[in-house]
Amino acid sequence: MRAIITRGTGGPEVLRWAELPDPVPGPSEVLIRVAAAGVNRADLLQLQGLHPPPPGAPHWPGLEVSGVIVAVGPGVDGASVGDRVCSLLDGGGYADLALAPAQNLLPVPDGVDLVDAAGLPEAMCTLWSNLVAVAGLDPVGNEGRSALVHGGSGGIGTTAIQLLKAMRATVLVTAGGPDRVARCVDLGADVGIDHRSEDFVDVVRESTGGRGVDVILDVVGAAYLERNVRALAEHGQLVVIGLQKGTTGTLDLGPVLQRWLTIHGTVLRRRTASEKAAIISAVRKDAWGFVERGLVRPVIQARLPLREAAEAHRLMASGEVFGKVVLVP
Repeated sequence: MRAIITRGTGGPEVLRWAELPDPVPGPSEVLIRVAAAGVNRADLLQLQGLHPPPPGAPHWPGLEVSGVIVAVGPGVDGASVGDRVCSLLDGGGYADLALAPAQNLLPVPDGVDLVDAAGLPEAMCTLWSNLVAVAGLDPVGNEGRSALVHGGSGGIGTTAIQLLKAMRATVLVTAGGPDRVARCVDLGADVGIDHRSEDFVDVVRESTGGRGVDVILDVVGAAYLERNVRALAEHGQLVVIGLQKGTTGTLDLGPVLQRWLTIHGTVLRRRTASEKAAIISAVRKDAWGFVERGLVRPVIQARLPLREAAEAHRLMASGEVFGKVVLVP
């Protein structure tokens, strides 16, 4: 098979084209002929040595793929050769063949392009495990509840807007520049905030009548910590899933206690196989219907050939991507 592997650590320059032996599915695994692999910021961190794959996973990047099953291993139930699927992986998606645990598969609906479906598994699993399992939003009925999504124009953010609207929550987002804010509103955001020219705390307070939001999904990290706390309503939940602008912040705990706030931090890749399987199962049961009904769709900025993985990483690092970038073998 063809794959993009890494030589050392660093930036896009460490990515290399390689020919490798075709993998063979083991017990409870399937082999997928990859239609596309999603590119995620975690892949960039992996190249830098900051986000290593779990033990036993392929050493090259790729946390999500879409494609068609071409072989199944012993003990696989509910998946067959020829099925159109997308899947969460521990690694190895940058290839034209990828192994996936059968328990991590999601069916690609007929109305969803198979290539674009590669942009769904990581975002849907991240969002469902944090917005519902951690922050306590209801799977379908969140009338009167609100969520602020930082990075609304990214791969997670564009999916979050659609998912939260499908879950009937009020959605506020931050994005950089009026064009990106407008595109977030076009996707369904109720309030768009240009973080380059506006203070999101002020806009949140004004938009909610001074109450604040119930949930904040944050990819920024330390730089937003104090302001995130000020933007939360009583009993609010801050869920940190990224650290794009720092890991260390200073926080006055007084408001946290006085307003009964909760701060969470989560990482999807480091969860155990059983935890990931439970998340996939919950997504399939309670959230995948939104995809099937067209309420949530992958937002893809660019489809690049697999050989151009380095260019895909440069594009991601630029911060100019709206939605997702996928690699096509």
